[in-house]
Amino acid sequence: MTIRLYNTLTRSKETFEPLNPERVTMYACGPTVYNYAHIGNARPAVIFDLLFRLLSRDYPGAVYARNITDVDDKINAAAAQKGVPISEISKRYTDAYHADMAALGVGAPTFEPRATNHISEIIDMIARLIASGHAYEAEGHVLFAVESFPDYGSLSGRDLDEMLSGARIEVAEFKRHPGDFVLWKPSADPLPGWDSPWGYGRPGWHIECSVMAEKHLGETIDIHGGGQDLVFPHHENEIAQSVCAHHGQPFARYWLHNGFVTVNRRKMSKSLGNTLVVHDLLKHEHGEVLRYQLLSAHYRQPLDWSDEALAQSRRTLDRIYGVLRNHKDQAGGLPAASQPGEAFLEALRDDLNTPVALAEMNRTARNLGSTESVQEATQLAAELLADGELIGVLGEDPDAWFEGAGDEDEQIESLIQQRNEARANRNFDLADSIRDQLTGMGIVLEDGAGGTRWRRGSE
Repeated sequence: MTIRLYNTLTRSKETFEPLNPERVTMYACGPTVYNYAHIGNARPAVIFDLLFRLLSRDYPGAVYARNITDVDDKINAAAAQKGVPISEISKRYTDAYHADMAALGVGAPTFEPRATNHISEIIDMIARLIASGHAYEAEGHVLFAVESFPDYGSLSGRDLDEMLSGARIEVAEFKRHPGDFVLWKPSADPLPGWDSPWGYGRPGWHIECSVMAEKHLGETIDIHGGGQDLVFPHHENEIAQSVCAHHGQPFARYWLHNGFVTVNRRKMSKSLGNTLVVHDLLKHEHGEVLRYQLLSAHYRQPLDWSDEALAQSRRTLDRIYGVLRNHKDQAGGLPAASQPGEAFLEALRDDLNTPVALAEMNRTARNLGSTESVQEATQLAAELLADGELIGVLGEDPDAWFEGAGDEDEQIESLIQQRNEARANRNFDLADSIRDQLTGMGIVLEDGAGGTRWRRGSE
């Protein structure tokens, strides 16, 4: 089946046609490791993890690079604030990022290059840009000359003056043009630095991604992804550097950008105190619930995060796991995952339309819950598990999913135990009262020969 993707560069949905079907290449901008990742950082990690899973079905030789930015002024500032070495900050938050993303079901990329391991390659690309007249040295800095690249602005669709208006561009007297951006900057103790033809210094942010993509994926890659906030200046600058360093060859053929995450319809910000850190969210909610919520809106659209929406994602997964648990009990076990449903796959291949894909997965779960045919139930369960495997949920054993995982779950289990005791003592008024209390909490009870089970009801 054909995969169609919305290309930011052409502002249209296009049929995906890789340069080399034997080695499809994808790059996504990874974290700058100076703090824990927030839910907005997690969205592209989950989105492009899903895209790589989808690509790998059709193109088993697909490769995916997601970088780690481990040299940056934000890292330097965090280390200075905490009074620890810069390397300690970058290692601490790299490890935390790996753990948090794994909890969200994000698989490891094929390559995870780190900027500090590519300094010699960065110096080489900068030297090439200077030699070709696209970069210049000024007061210990090396800057890219944006006016040397006539297509600058092609990704964001704006001219240079319009892009610079209101943008956070550092203006310095030594720049030939206000939009010229840093490729190399001087360092002094205790800042990290390396020897270079332009003095002791460190790379700018933009050049790092161009170099890591070139080394691990080639001069022209198939797909480049990232958050909408990276279109300008980061991705615009990546294009300029890479095209000029590669004698005019295209850098990336398809550009994908995910929308912002808001919290209760407000932008996340430190000033509002509404930044949701994944590390903290995982203390109270299963990673699959967070992943489901991140996939509940189309990736190009804004995603509004709220307690109500998260609770709905939890109830939905509870309901699906409940159906799988019932089938497991009736059939003596769960079947192996088969193939995802065609409508489910078609939705994902249509520019990762996750809302439709999740609706199809829920439809399969409803059909599983209502069928009376053992053969059909087995087929539907196998399809449902395959859907979940591809999209990154339903990876838990259904019984384990419902084991107490928090204070509320412990309260529910306690109430069920009290209800069971009331029924055993023929105190049916109390038993009914407890059932009503649980119903008010959104809990559905299922009394059976094996005892009482519960799940969160869907709205």
